[in-house]
Amino acid sequence: MIKNAIINFFMEWGKKRKENRIFHRELHKEFHKKQNELYKNNVELQMYRKHVKYSRIIITLLNLVIWFLIFKYFGIKTISVFFAVLISLGAIIQLIFLMTLEKRIFKPISQLEKGVEEISKGNYDVNIESNYNTEISNLIDSFNDMAKKLKEGERLKAEYEENRKTLIANISHDLKTPITSIQGYIETLLELENMPKENINKYYKIIHNNAAYINKLIDDLFLFSKLDIQKLELYIERVEVLSFMEDLMQEFKFELDDRGIELYYNYSIKEKCYVEVDGKRVNQIFKNIIGNAVKYGKENDLKINVYLYKNKGHICIEIEDNGIGIPEDKLEHIFERFYRVDYERTKDLMSTGLGLAIAKELVEAQGGSIAARSVENKGTTFIVKFPIKE
Repeated sequence: MIKNAIINFFMEWGKKRKENRIFHRELHKEFHKKQNELYKNNVELQMYRKHVKYSRIIITLLNLVIWFLIFKYFGIKTISVFFAVLISLGAIIQLIFLMTLEKRIFKPISQLEKGVEEISKGNYDVNIESNYNTEISNLIDSFNDMAKKLKEGERLKAEYEENRKTLIANISHDLKTPITSIQGYIETLLELENMPKENINKYYKIIHNNAAYINKLIDDLFLFSKLDIQKLELYIERVEVLSFMEDLMQEFKFELDDRGIELYYNYSIKEKCYVEVDGKRVNQIFKNIIGNAVKYGKENDLKINVYLYKNKGHICIEIEDNGIGIPEDKLEHIFERFYRVDYERTKDLMSTGLGLAIAKELVEAQGGSIAARSVENKGTTFIVKFPIKE
């Protein structure tokens, strides 16, 4: 069962990795397509530029010849002056045209060519400025957009690779301890034939607990991976908040009463209001948050207060405990996967370090938000919000 769960988890993770590779490959194909088009157009423009360059020399020589012939045959007559002015004016217009062409066509093309070379070298921080509303400007805008997409693709690729390494390291660490424990106790049972039955049962219980922890870790990892690659199916439905919360709190109250933990539920909403959520997953969100309070809470006299209210078009639920609190420098990390504020102070050996990370992903997958505030030695409050649906 554990083997199948691990295989399924890495199959899902592998699918995500494959999708990232395909996206990145398609992005590069699109870039190289644009690059080839640019080179093709650039060859034609370079030829045109060469023709313009030579035509400028030829026209200048023709102008000189015409000037020479006019002054040779007409002298300083009025007609010669008139033609001279016309020719000079034509030369000036041509010069202005060529300068404009250089500025608006050839220079941007040259910049594009340099930009393509930079991206080919792996530098995606390329941005070409364009101040003219021309076809070349549109091409430059497309190039800049493509460079941004490639940069973002590279960032996501690096981020994914880093996450993958971290995940594997964390899985290895979290699986090693229970597996080593199981192996050690099984070897002891095999080696000692005349062990008292009381000790045998004790060892069996330890082995069972460690196996259960591994199963829970794999289940949490599998759920988190589905959330991370957006493959978890959510059954969103319109839910009336007051009745839903009443049932949910009643369920948790029964469970916590058996453990000697007090749960208080209050609300300030007077009229019916609705949210669109997956009821099963909302239950899981509360289970993870309240479970976290129990794991890290006081040994005795632990109290949990849940308060429901409306604020700025949202349903807000505050879950407050009177536990030991979370240090300020660690509060911002509590929703990260595998993060534990303190390994030593948890009372629950089944803690995987994924509960709050899963809660955050589940809340956001349903269009909500989650935050936390805490004061050391006084307690922690989680605030979950969902938009109200009319």
